[in-house]
Amino acid sequence: MLVNLLFMSILLGNPPTIGIIVFDDVLTSEVTAPAEVFGMAIHDSRFSQWKMHLISASSSLNIRTAEGLQIRADVLLTDAPSVDALIVPGAYDTDNLRKHEALIAYIRAQKGWIASNCSGAFILGQAGILDGKKATTWPGGEADLQKAFPEVEVQTGVSFVMDGKRLTSNGGLVSYDAAFVLLAQLAGKDLARQVYKTLNSDRLRPWDQLESFMDVPKTTN
Repeated sequence: MLVNLLFMSILLGNPPTIGIIVFDDVLTSEVTAPAEVFGMAIHDSRFSQWKMHLISASSSLNIRTAEGLQIRADVLLTDAPSVDALIVPGAYDTDNLRKHEALIAYIRAQKGWIASNCSGAFILGQAGILDGKKATTWPGGEADLQKAFPEVEVQTGVSFVMDGKRLTSNGGLVSYDAAFVLLAQLAGKDLARQVYKTLNSDRLRPWDQLESFMDVPKTTN
C-alpha cells in the first residue's frame, strides 16, 4: 500500500518525503543519525526521488540541541506538509512536547511510517498511535513508558521494535540501526546494506546481525 501511495505521489509531482522533527534541546544523535543515513541514500538513484525535511516544532527554524549543536530546520511545523515517513527524536525532558497540541495533531495526521528514538516514544504514546502495538524507549525508561501508556505493549531488553508501520528505538547510536531498518522498508535491503557499509557500520558488527530485523512487517497500520 505504501509503495502504491508513493508511486501516486510521484505521478502527481509530489516527491515522497521523510520528515524529522527537531526542537530546542533535542538529542543530537537522534537527529543526525537518520539525517545521515537518509541523506546518503538520497544520492543513490534508487532513492533519489525522495526528499528530506527537518521540521521545527519550536517557534524558530534555528534549533540548538541538548549538546549545543546549532541546526537550521527546513520548515516550521505550522507550514509542514504531510510526509511519507516521520521520525520523532527524544529529549531529556519531553513534558512540554507531550503538551504540544500542534505537534501531537501533526503526528496523528500522518498516514505512513512513524518512528521514534529514545523518549520520542513518549510523544508517540501521547498521540495514541502506539496503542495496541509493541514499542520500546531508552534502556531503563520502559517502566515509565508502560505506566504512562498502559495500552502500549512495552518491550524491554531490545534495541528497537517494529510493529506495523511503527518503529521505536533506544535512541543514541541505536538511532543509526533504526534508520537502516526504516530505509530497508522504504527502499529495500540492498540499498540499506550499501549505506550501512559506506558508513563503515560493518566494521562494528556484520550486516547479517541487523538484516534479520528488516523483514516487512505482517501488519500494515
